Amino acid sequence: MALSVGAVAPDFTVKDTQGNTVKLSDYAGQKVVMYFYPKDDTPGCTKEACSFRDNYAQYTSQGITVFGVSMDDEASHQAFTSKFSLPFPLLADTDGAITTAYGVAGERNGFKYAQRVTFVIESGKIAQVYETVNTETHATDILAAMPA
Repeated sequence: MALSVGAVAPDFTVKDTQGNTVKLSDYAGQKVVMYFYPKDDTPGCTKEACSFRDNYAQYTSQGITVFGVSMDDEASHQAFTSKFSLPFPLLADTDGAITTAYGVAGERNGFKYAQRVTFVIESGKIAQVYETVNTETHATDILAAMPA
């Protein structure tokens, strides 16, 4: 079960698309949108990533950091990022530690993946949870729900 609003956001240390180390604690005091998705370069995941790409300027203008998280490795993330010109980092949760900590681990036919859930984190706590996602409009749906 996904973490609830008000819960402390579990810290993590992981590599991003470019092999940089990312720690959630480095973003303390900032607003972070962390969207989990099942697999790079699949139809729904591509629509969702492109939704964030197309609205990325609005996120950055509001000081919001965006991370995509899946259990794919850095090489897969690099290819996905390059193919669709994604301007934000994808986190390589290859061991599923982040996915498990946030309660969004799934498994089907022996394939482990991150369920499609998005968390808005503010001041180290879960401020919003999106468990139902329209992949085409998700990024604008989140922006519309943000307080001005």
